[in-house]
Amino acid sequence: VQLQASGGGLVQAGGSLRLSCAASGSLISVNNMAWYRQAPGKHRELVARITSVGVTTYADSVKGRFTISRDNAENTMYLQMSTLEPGDTAVYYCNADIQPSSGTWANVWGEGTQVTVSS
Repeated sequence: VQLQASGGGLVQAGGSLRLSCAASGSLISVNNMAWYRQAPGKHRELVARITSVGVTTYADSVKGRFTISRDNAENTMYLQMSTLEPGDTAVYYCNADIQPSSGTWANVWGEGTQVTVSS
C-alpha cells in the first residue's frame, strides 16, 4: 500500500495549485487523510485533515485559502490551494490511516511534492 502525491510546482504569489494524493495497492479502507508540509529549516506541520465522512480541520495559516476534499470511491484526497503566499513554499506530504488487505491498520506517508511560491 502506498500514497502518491502530485500537483506541486512553481507559482506566483496570489496564484493557485491543486495537489492530489492517491492511495494504491491492496487495501480495504482509508480512514483519516491529511496534508502536511515542511519548509526548509522548519518542522513538519499539519496543513489540513479530513475524516472518512468529510469532517475537515485546517491550520490557522491556511484557513480561507486552502480546501481539502476526498473521493472515497477513488481513495484520493485533494488540496485546493488559492491565494498562495511565499510562506506556503514547502514540500507537501500526504498522510493517511489505511487498512491493507492484511487487516492491520497502518499510518502511511507519501513522498512529498514541492510547492514553490514566488513573490
